[in-house]
Amino acid sequence: MNERIELQRRRIAAARGDIPADLVLRGGSVVNVFSGGVDVRDLAVKDGVIVGLGEGLRGVEERDVSGDFLLPGFIEGHLHVESSMMMPRSLAAALIPNGTTALVSDPHEIANVLGMDGIRLMLEDSSCGIPFDFFFMAPSCVPATHMETSGAALHPGDLAPLLYEPRVLGLAEMMNFPGVLAGDEEVLQKIDLFRNRVVDGHSPGLTGRDLQAYLTAGIGSDHESFALAEGREKVEAGMMLMIREGTSARNLGALLPLVNQTNWNRFCLVHDDLHAEELAERGHLDYLLRKAVGLGLDPVTAVRLVTINPAQYFGLRSRGALAPGYRADIVVADDLERFEIKAVFKDGSLVAEGGRLTAHWPASGPPGRPERPSPLRMAPFTPDRLAIAHAGGDARVIELVPGELITRALLSPVPAAQGRVQTDVANDTLKLCVFERHRESGRIGLGLVRGFGLKQGALASSVAHDSHNVIAVGVDDASIHCAVTRLREIGGGLAAAVGDRVLAELPLEVAGLMTRAPFEGLVQKIRAVKEAASELGAAVSEPFMALSFLALPVIPELKLTDRGLVDVNRFAIVPIFPAQEQEKAADTPASGADER
Repeated sequence: MNERIELQRRRIAAARGDIPADLVLRGGSVVNVFSGGVDVRDLAVKDGVIVGLGEGLRGVEERDVSGDFLLPGFIEGHLHVESSMMMPRSLAAALIPNGTTALVSDPHEIANVLGMDGIRLMLEDSSCGIPFDFFFMAPSCVPATHMETSGAALHPGDLAPLLYEPRVLGLAEMMNFPGVLAGDEEVLQKIDLFRNRVVDGHSPGLTGRDLQAYLTAGIGSDHESFALAEGREKVEAGMMLMIREGTSARNLGALLPLVNQTNWNRFCLVHDDLHAEELAERGHLDYLLRKAVGLGLDPVTAVRLVTINPAQYFGLRSRGALAPGYRADIVVADDLERFEIKAVFKDGSLVAEGGRLTAHWPASGPPGRPERPSPLRMAPFTPDRLAIAHAGGDARVIELVPGELITRALLSPVPAAQGRVQTDVANDTLKLCVFERHRESGRIGLGLVRGFGLKQGALASSVAHDSHNVIAVGVDDASIHCAVTRLREIGGGLAAAVGDRVLAELPLEVAGLMTRAPFEGLVQKIRAVKEAASELGAAVSEPFMALSFLALPVIPELKLTDRGLVDVNRFAIVPIFPAQEQEKAADTPASGADER
């Protein structure tokens, strides 16, 4: 007998009342994402699927939820799992009590380190025994640019096998919008490969004819909009506007006024990135619902933005609603303002209650993968390698912009001693270094940064978007050497040091990006390294996050990679001292990159 047909027969019989359902939730206020209404109805589940709503339903198990609201399980439409520093199955355990039952991830970060092996690792870790649905998009830009060294390069032929992965839904954010507009052969090949799937976009500030050309290529969404007029133009052009409110970038307040009762189906609420500490403190999509409703959005419309909208955009036909035939992913909430999550059901089984998991699974995924798939392949170095020769005149300095990923490019005098640049604590001008970590080349990019506020010591991180070379900022070369050497010893992570002493560290043993440590322990270590940074004088609230984006050469104005100082507006590597402009060469110390 066909097992699927027999399953359908049982569900149909339960829906007709011929046999009891497995579970009936009685007396809850059911949020209907199709009609926009909220009605008190019983809800019946059979074999993991909703089979009825109304009166007279009977079940083997019955639960009174009178006075509570029943919502579809929340769906995160765009999140880089690596940003949480947790492996997928650990992240699932942290998200479920907040009402999230499905997630669409772009494994772009680990792909830049491990290539296809990294994508396979994420698929495998999320595949077995978890009451949570992980879906993925194929990374479109590995590496992100030619001005940094990544651990891998993924071409159209490399991505082709992902077409046969049922949990890979399409092509992830096409960051190379200049390549799209220029008709770049490889870029268009990748889009064409996924022409029958979802193709996500990434087009900050793109408007007018360039936006229309970008959409002509088949792009469907954008999560980088930050201005009301830009967001409106993209929605009117047919894009799914993913309103981002994550740890690094927050656009909800600016873009939410676009959502109304006519166009609500063109929006999702997403995070893009979410650090573990923030998840512990504020929650996940439940937090975005509270904030959106607090800003004046109709509660049912808000719920649609994290349920039926992402489900329909990504083609997840049986998710995102409480209706017959839909997966029984159900959130029980106290009201539609606070969205306090009282219980979560996945496929009809209780998986969380009172903010705690009731389901448990092994911390590790399927056997066969090493616990440390990519220790840092980074050459040792001595502190004298960090010296910057003072060429005379003003120097280019990267200036942090509080709360933003963009930086400013300054020209500023810097002190010197014995012909070498000195850091200037009084003017908050510190040394910034990026160490190539994929090929053991020994290449070091050197620069200067203003805005961290350190009075002593150094911070180092192997999380450095997008290629994730090791990045460090410090007052003195000895402290930088200590912090970076410690990361090399532990296989990656975060570290704070002063002199030859490590004050605090967070090992990220999986590709230098993630850990298999439990959620609570991870949060404690994040807080410890942040406290150490504060002791060293850090003036920014998220110093390691700010540090991680200083190596991202696709966001203006001035960034640093292992290959040197990048003028993003010119998309070119430039010397620290403009006086050297005529003699610079992209891969020489004069360019700000120190190579052996």
